[in-house]
Amino acid sequence: MTDQQPLNADEILDVVDENDQVVGQAPRGETYARRMRTRSAFVLVRDAEDRIFVHRRTPRKLVFPAHYDMFVGGVVGAGETYDQAALREAEEELGVQGLARPEPLFKFLYETDEHSWWSAVYQVRCTLPVAPQESEIDWSAFLTEEELGRRLDEWPWTPDGMAAYRQVLARREAGEF
Repeated sequence: MTDQQPLNADEILDVVDENDQVVGQAPRGETYARRMRTRSAFVLVRDAEDRIFVHRRTPRKLVFPAHYDMFVGGVVGAGETYDQAALREAEEELGVQGLARPEPLFKFLYETDEHSWWSAVYQVRCTLPVAPQESEIDWSAFLTEEELGRRLDEWPWTPDGMAAYRQVLARREAGEF
């Protein structure tokens, strides 16, 4: 797959400042290459048995290729709201239509030496049969929290997803939700 272009490098994104205010727009590939701050939506999906949807990203993903993630979601497009992106991305990646609107939990700024994005974290229950998007997802399963916990040190996870999941656990422990 190394001869193929990464997915969505030309998609236009809003560039935001440290207060999450839009200051410009640029193609996704440029925002990553120049470490421009953008926006992202993370959706924790649970099934009817309260298991969490976990998946492995394809090797063609522009960021964190072939990593596992416990969130579906992605970048917020230019002019799009976090809420719109959360629902759009969840339906696309799960391969469903008519998903309930994801419930917002919190926002945080994810920053490393390589990446910077404001991240809105959501949760949703999906009782619909899923057909994960093959262009973005190589493997998927619904795992119990215990099964997921056992794999946290074994599988390569997206660093931003791990940061968001740690916050979900800490905030839940603190009684925020």
